[in-house]
Amino acid sequence: MTAVTTAAAVRAGTLSARAAVQLSLSTIAATDGRVNAFTAVLEERALKRADLVDASPRRSRMRLAGVPFAVKNLFDVAGIATLAGSKIEATAAPARRDAVLVRRLEAEGAVLVGALNMDEYAYGFTTENSHAGACHNPHDLARISGGSSGGSAAAVAAGQVPLTLGSDTNGSIRVPASLCGTYGLKPTYGRLPRTGSYPFVASLDHLGPFARSVADLALCYDLLQGPDVDDPACAQRSIEPTADTLDRGAGGLRIGVLGGWFREMANPEALSAVDRVAEALGTTRLVELPEVQRARAAAFLITCAEGGALHLPDLRSRAQDFDPHTRDRFLANALVPAAWTVQAQRVRHWFARRVAKAFQTVDILIAPATPCTAPAIGTEWLEIGGQRLPARASMGLLTQPISCIGLPVATVPLWGCNPAAPHLPIGVQLIAAPWREDLCLRVAAALEAQGMCSAPIAELP
Repeated sequence: MTAVTTAAAVRAGTLSARAAVQLSLSTIAATDGRVNAFTAVLEERALKRADLVDASPRRSRMRLAGVPFAVKNLFDVAGIATLAGSKIEATAAPARRDAVLVRRLEAEGAVLVGALNMDEYAYGFTTENSHAGACHNPHDLARISGGSSGGSAAAVAAGQVPLTLGSDTNGSIRVPASLCGTYGLKPTYGRLPRTGSYPFVASLDHLGPFARSVADLALCYDLLQGPDVDDPACAQRSIEPTADTLDRGAGGLRIGVLGGWFREMANPEALSAVDRVAEALGTTRLVELPEVQRARAAAFLITCAEGGALHLPDLRSRAQDFDPHTRDRFLANALVPAAWTVQAQRVRHWFARRVAKAFQTVDILIAPATPCTAPAIGTEWLEIGGQRLPARASMGLLTQPISCIGLPVATVPLWGCNPAAPHLPIGVQLIAAPWREDLCLRVAAALEAQGMCSAPIAELP
């Protein structure tokens, strides 16, 4: 069942919230030994919360009544330590209250069932976590789930929960959504408050949802919206519902396909996915953005400087407790000269202005979400665009230039684009101008309605 159909059944009284949550908990118990999406399952809390939903006089008005969901373990969950994928934070005091986005979903009847695996401190694209173990792709358990929100995508793909929350700094929603075959939404920077989540790069961090249908994604996003005074980046904008606009379709929208870097750094399966989406939407318009490679480099430098500075005290005192995949990079990052970061911010703002000009002539831009389908766990090198590149960093080649300037993106999953592995999904980014998440979701819904995109539950061996 989807989030929408589950909530409708609980509101109508044909399904209890407790039964919906018990089904989710049973599925997690039966599958997570193979997937490793969860780092904490909150059975007692979840069943108590479900009983409160069933007894609530507001149940018939709760838009997510009884819907189980889970969150990346960098969201605060009252009573447990906020790990952010690390060993170091395991000794921190438990969170005193839930993150603001968790509270917003539970206010509408959703039920939190657990916390999810991720790359340490959100610094990675693979969720090969040395502390919690690798998160496995439900569609092929030998392959990565993507990252850093790998557990968030894998839990949805495995049918453990219909909704999850993750974070995206350089691609950490879009990459795992692409590799695990789910829908994902990275909203505009500043759209959703990050209060109660562990930071990575404050000037680039976004939070957003994963789901198996566009209707679920849009509904969840709508319920997450609203300003928060405790997040200085969260814009003071009115709530703009999107779920009610999905049936407007993509007709009349000006749609362009990103060329240049976005085709040069994509393998044939990624290009096939984009071309299929472009054909389905009836567009042949090619859009070239200037200096995309420099925009990606700017995102890298800003990430290095802010991430290294954030963790410098622990790097000095307990470097041995970091995941080896992140430790050396954080140490190097702490040495980035300030002048480099200043120049990176200049490039970032210059690039944002140039992309804004592109949106004067188009409403949606299409690009691959990842350069390839999911590689095997442990892969160190990839061949992309005729180049041999490091695998872990290169999964974000096509996402970093977009999040660098905070644009909203819906990622939609396609299948059969890789003839050598037709069982593997790959995602396409639907990119809009700031604050136009509604356009991303409208196009995603149109593609879903055509049967071009879908997010089936994986058939685990």
